[in-house]
Amino acid sequence: MIRITGLGIYLPLGRQGSAEIAEESGLPEAVVRDKLGLHAKTVPGPQDHTNAMGIEAARMALRQGKLSAEQLDLLISITEEHKEFPVWTAGIHATHQLGAHNAYAFDVGQKCGTAILALKLARDMMTADSGIAHTMIAGGYRNGDLVDYADPSVRFLFNLSAGGGAALLGREGPGFELLGSAFRTDGSFSEDVVIPVGGTRRPFNGRGAVDYRFHVTDIEGMRARLDQHSMKNFVSVAEQACVRSGVQAADVKYAAVLHMKRSAHHQVMEQLGIPLDRSIYLSDYGHIGQVDPLLSLKLAQDQGRFKHGDVALLLAAGIGYVWNAMCVRWVSE
Repeated sequence: MIRITGLGIYLPLGRQGSAEIAEESGLPEAVVRDKLGLHAKTVPGPQDHTNAMGIEAARMALRQGKLSAEQLDLLISITEEHKEFPVWTAGIHATHQLGAHNAYAFDVGQKCGTAILALKLARDMMTADSGIAHTMIAGGYRNGDLVDYADPSVRFLFNLSAGGGAALLGREGPGFELLGSAFRTDGSFSEDVVIPVGGTRRPFNGRGAVDYRFHVTDIEGMRARLDQHSMKNFVSVAEQACVRSGVQAADVKYAAVLHMKRSAHHQVMEQLGIPLDRSIYLSDYGHIGQVDPLLSLKLAQDQGRFKHGDVALLLAAGIGYVWNAMCVRWVSE
């Protein structure tokens, strides 16, 4: 049995409230709070670099799991592409900073679906290779740096915040056993949200700095296509993950869902038949990318929501577009 034996979440001390977001974006504060679902979000300070936040979260996960970094066999980095340096393997850096000298590392990226994907990768690798006893999944996120409040086409990204998340995986002890998962990809959205400079199409030469931020090429077209597919894909992967875990969605005791607009969160929960009080809406945190499901699961664990045998559903989506789901079961021994 592969299980999460430690969770770590690092949150910057900086905060931006709904009134500040409204002032910068020109939106009414009621829209920020009620439609976007933002009471406040975390804002990185000078020391809160992307991978550094993931490393801090990894240290917390090690402490909760009562494991030393030297005991790690594998580190999978889920740090976002917007990080300390471009063209840089964040996982290799993380092993050095942690003192995980016996672990090998690699980076994986799937935007906001990355954490769930990494959990599946780790479980599959540990199942196939008995020599991997302990795996760390860790990474940071601060893509909010790349959002221009003056651009109404990226309003759906105004919730982007910052933080780090980590999950320590092992084979024994109390923790969340990894169960079934499901994934869906629709590449027709792959060029809808881009940073137009800095790649090989438009190399960054310093003169295009104003364009080094998220751009949406056709917001109305993207919105119309997402309306056709996104909700059904959320529900589909969630139900598939539950079936593969031997449970019904309505029997899930907790849903760790990424932050999205409040109406979409309610709709997902309603269609899955999961009561709203079996989830924590992340209105006080914003959307910390791939970290959201780990944050939600940690908040629920800290509140003592789980008893032996309870199943939680992790649910996320990422620009591009991907929809990911995984079930986990709390085991107390």
